[in-house]
Amino acid sequence: MSQNQKLSQDNGPLDPLWVRCDMSDPAGTSWLGAETVHLANNVTGVKLYSVTCKGPSVERKSSITLDDLKQEHKKRHHPFTVAIKGNALYNLFGSTVVENTTIESQSSVTVDFKWSHVESILETPPLSSKATLKIKITCGDMRSPMFQMYRELEFLQLLAAGLRTGETEWMEPLETRSAVELIKTYLEGMAVTAKTEAEKAELDTSIFDSFMERGNLDFLEQIWVRMRKSVTSYQDVHDCLKLVMDSLSYGDLKPWIHRDSNSSLGKVFLQSYHQPVDHVSLTGLTPITMLLEVGLDKMRKDYINYLIGNELTTLNHLSHYLSTEVDLQEQVIRLRKLHHLLEIMATCSTFLGLPFDRLFRLTQSCLQYYRTSPYTEDHEFQLQITPALISHLYQKEHPVVWGVEVSSGHSPREVKTTLQLSEKPPVEHIVFDTDYTNTTVNGDSEEPAYFTTMVCCSLVNFA
Repeated sequence: MSQNQKLSQDNGPLDPLWVRCDMSDPAGTSWLGAETVHLANNVTGVKLYSVTCKGPSVERKSSITLDDLKQEHKKRHHPFTVAIKGNALYNLFGSTVVENTTIESQSSVTVDFKWSHVESILETPPLSSKATLKIKITCGDMRSPMFQMYRELEFLQLLAAGLRTGETEWMEPLETRSAVELIKTYLEGMAVTAKTEAEKAELDTSIFDSFMERGNLDFLEQIWVRMRKSVTSYQDVHDCLKLVMDSLSYGDLKPWIHRDSNSSLGKVFLQSYHQPVDHVSLTGLTPITMLLEVGLDKMRKDYINYLIGNELTTLNHLSHYLSTEVDLQEQVIRLRKLHHLLEIMATCSTFLGLPFDRLFRLTQSCLQYYRTSPYTEDHEFQLQITPALISHLYQKEHPVVWGVEVSSGHSPREVKTTLQLSEKPPVEHIVFDTDYTNTTVNGDSEEPAYFTTMVCCSLVNFA
């Protein structure tokens, strides 16, 4: 390309050209690349790249220094001045190692640092760095304070799937007593005692994880809690709800129900305050639908209780996710999105200790994203923070990626020489020998073995 005199007269753009190499040369070249430089509509030059790789190694003394990198850049480009920028990536949350056993996790929270005025290789990012949290949370992590709520959501999704497909794969019960026995005991206890449902709720809050504790459970929510932990068949659901309806019909109880209950069962009980209730048929899939509606009502209130109680959003911003104007399947999907949001909040508040203003900003970002996007646990939410907020989490840790960039010139003639140290292989088409042993430093942390990748650029100007 650099020798082709006609190239400068070609007005058509050329795609960058990259060639994979096998690293068999002394430098360990893994890629060679070229891209044209344009000025207006003319090709005025070409940038030639070489990517070399080494490692992995824990040895630092023989590694390239920052002065070496600057000299390599100056030797190629002879600039008057150079700019030096650093970047680093740290893992804050994810898979962990306990007693030489790796606990795998699909969730991850990393922080990406960028800063200027680099003084040494592998230096810790200064507090003046620009820091971006990158958050990807998978629901169901047993370390999460939301795990019990996740199990509750699983049961809700199980009911919704049963309505959609006609088949239900029931979960293993968490109670040793049968569902019917639990409901019968609860109803008998209510009939014998004179306690109000509000008092009953105060007695039963221990069944909730403290992170999502809500004391004002009404009668149907108490029924839901017991049934979701014990039902193992359609017949269980039918028989439990029949016991509930019989108690209402016989006048054995006048339970407290939230006034804003949207479930069909809730409306029946609210009607019973003022007039005799109509007969409620429990045939077909009606019992499953009724139980699903109660669960949706209950879990919506749980999420409202946390988000509004912690002033992370308003009811107006939640209206899309709380709407009962859409069908039950869509209601479940929107509730699932809210749950994912709470999993993210729980991780960032419990494990990272982020302050209110950052949690508030992240909540708005998640709500805005999910308003128009389908549910996914692969999306990476990002949040700008100040490094001081998480300095205790990264300053004594090793980065998973650390890089420095020496640059000179201005676009489109800007040229860069970069060095990157990474825990993972930098290229996919080469199989590296990773048979190394980590050494222990200061008796506490292990010195990681890094792959070293260097990218050099040469600028060729056309006459």
